[in-house]
Amino acid sequence: MVCNTIRGLVNLGHEVSLVALNAKKNSHHENTEDDNDLLSKINYRAYDIDINVSVFEVAVNLFSKTSFNINRYYNPEFERLLVRELKNTAYDIIQFEGLLVSLYLSAVRKNTKAKLIYRAHNIENQIWEMLAQQKSDPFKKAYLKMHSRRIKNYELQQLNNFDGIAVFTEQDKSTLLEYGTKIPIEILPVGINLDRYKPDFTKTEFPSLFFLGSLDWLPNREGIEWFLNNFHKELTEGDLRVRFYVAGSDIPERFDDYEVMGKIFIQGEVDDALEFLNSKSIMIVPLLSSGGMRVKIVEGMAMQKCIISTSLGAEGINYENEVNILIANNQDEFYEAIKICITDEEFCKFIGRNARKLIEEQHDVNKVTKNLVEFYKTVV
Repeated sequence: MVCNTIRGLVNLGHEVSLVALNAKKNSHHENTEDDNDLLSKINYRAYDIDINVSVFEVAVNLFSKTSFNINRYYNPEFERLLVRELKNTAYDIIQFEGLLVSLYLSAVRKNTKAKLIYRAHNIENQIWEMLAQQKSDPFKKAYLKMHSRRIKNYELQQLNNFDGIAVFTEQDKSTLLEYGTKIPIEILPVGINLDRYKPDFTKTEFPSLFFLGSLDWLPNREGIEWFLNNFHKELTEGDLRVRFYVAGSDIPERFDDYEVMGKIFIQGEVDDALEFLNSKSIMIVPLLSSGGMRVKIVEGMAMQKCIISTSLGAEGINYENEVNILIANNQDEFYEAIKICITDEEFCKFIGRNARKLIEEQHDVNKVTKNLVEFYKTVV
């Protein structure tokens, strides 16, 4: 998502710097050839931090007023790196990608005359609130609600300290206005480089069902666990005669227990996400919590995938149910949607073609970035 924004800005002739905070547990990520080409065109530096916390630190945080899920991303050396960068270069716009890096807002504000933009990937406290609602265990529910309150308090403190906010969806803008946000808010959807998304149906297995996403992100993990728990028997012994593939980073070892030879494949991280996307036909997004816009759905649509998603998972996309996506919000609806898709290849292709058309019209990174630059101009 960040790379696509940078690529769009570079294509428009802007000078771009990226100062990245790299969580150590994700440092195994390797850049693609396209990523390296892009990085060669910008001023790029990254700083590794370890975001792991001990059981003791989690216990101590119970008596704090802030959430360790935010605090663990603060690193004083990275803050000093940012300050040095600001003293060396005069920027017009500095964009904060997500709530976690807003920990450095005060230090940045003190050392630059640039306008500061917050790119809200989600309304973070809502994710924790929804996760809490899904739990039946009273302790887990109370624990997640506590973090939701703390994160909301932090969000409310930070929002009006920026000069402008860019959100992905109308729903997120409405929420921020309800929170009392007084600064300009602009809706800018996810933009992708369509040149990278070229489906080759000769290499696509039909029927095949798949999920692609990081299970380090709690809403993804919760959603795919719900799906596996509810459909494991149908996929292995019942009427849903289709192979199911789960791919992505940070899949817990316990997910290996779901694997059934020849029927359910827990693949873990794949070398080439687009190649994996191309090789499968029906994408599921069983998201039960969170908000914002799912990049993986946009990418799946660009690859002409037939996608079955909850309405929450497809939030922010101007979809039309049963035209460019299938919406399923409970077990029965997912079952019916899967049953139709695995038995009607032409219907899947119809959905996929319309999905690609939607992305071409509304999510081309060059179009989205032009609108972002116009937003910058209004703030400056």
